[in-house]
Order: sequence, then C-alpha cells, then structure tokens
Amino acid sequence: MSVVIAIDGPAASGKGTLAKRAALAFGFAHLDTGSLYRAVGMAVLRAGMDPSDAEAAARAAWDLHPEDGILDDPALRTDEAAQAASKVAAVPAVREALLEFQRRFASTPPGDAPGAVLDGRDIGTVVCPSADAKLFVTASVEVRADRRLKELRGRGIPAIPSDVLEDMKARDARDSQRAVAPLRPAADAFVLDTSALDAEQAFAEAIGFIGSKTGLSPRGLKPRA
Repeated sequence: MSVVIAIDGPAASGKGTLAKRAALAFGFAHLDTGSLYRAVGMAVLRAGMDPSDAEAAARAAWDLHPEDGILDDPALRTDEAAQAASKVAAVPAVREALLEFQRRFASTPPGDAPGAVLDGRDIGTVVCPSADAKLFVTASVEVRADRRLKELRGRGIPAIPSDVLEDMKARDARDSQRAVAPLRPAADAFVLDTSALDAEQAFAEAIGFIGSKTGLSPRGLKPRA
C-alpha cells in the first residue's frame, strides 16, 4: 500500500506549495484536490450557469474526467475559478462525484510512486481519514489576504486590499460552515500555523512531522517504525 500524506487548510495558507515540495522531497505523487473543484466550477461557468446551482454543479462533477488533462487548464488558477470552486464544493453531490477519484489516486498513485500527497479541505477528515500523516496548514486571515493580494498583483491583476480580505473571509465562512465535509482539522492532525513562518521554516516543520509519523526521510525511504 502507498504512504498517504493529507494536507488540509484554508485558502492562501501555503498548503499547496508545501504539498508540492513534500511530494517532490519524498518522491510521491501530488494531487491538488482543489483543482478538481475549480474545474467543476469553471465548467459550470462556461455552460452559462451559476456555480451555486446544485444540479448544474453535480452534472459538471459527474462529467469531469481528470485523466484527460483538464487540471492543467491555466484558467483554473484564476480568482474566478477559486470563487466558483468554493461554491460548488458546498454541494454534496459534487463531493460524492469527486471522492472516488481522490481515493483511487491516494491508494494507487500514478507513475508507480511509493506514496501520495493530497492537499485540500477535507483530505484528513473525509477523503483519507486513515492517512499516515495529517497536517492542517493555516494562518491568520489578514496574512492570507495579504498573500493573495501579492499573488494577484504579481500576475498583473488589479486588486483592492479590502476586497481581497472580504472575499477571503466569505470563502472561509463557506468552507467552514457548509453542511458536508466542512473545513476543519482532523483530530489527529498537526496544526501548522504559517502566519509568522517563511516557506523554508514551514517546510522544515512539515517534513519533520511527516518523518516522525512515517519513518521516511526526504529523497530516500527508510523502514517504517
């Protein structure tokens, strides 16, 4: 069986970057599960529908085929896709439709990888509750909004600080208050607050925790304790 690392957290907490680096360090496959919801959200928008429309969102989710390379669409990295993803993610049928793919990725990682790192909102609580190591990466909403502002401006997208902060708060509320698979740390997750940490410090903390739970070391597999 593959080793499974679950990394959850709110928007702009740094979990995506952390997950990619951890996967590379251990030679694992990586899945940004948020991209699945972004793909569904964009599919709904392109069909001229509202991402909050449960029926339209569910239909788009069941029609999604991640294996076809749709997750590489640059449009999924836009703020429009992020907002749409947060809305479709609140639809129970959407989460049901995407669950099997995520679990299959975790149990049988592509490329014969010895393990998988999945990041999202409910990996440690719903998708992979038996993951070998679970992290919940977070930061204050002000810090996360500032990170998102810099990201948007770095891409040449005009952004008003107060608007970005309010959007962040609204997304946090949707993610944490939804009836199905709300955003929250798993009971056995290591909560990593990156508010005062740079990327290297956060990575060191995460790698240390993963190693303590799995017996693995970066760039080499050791026998598990």
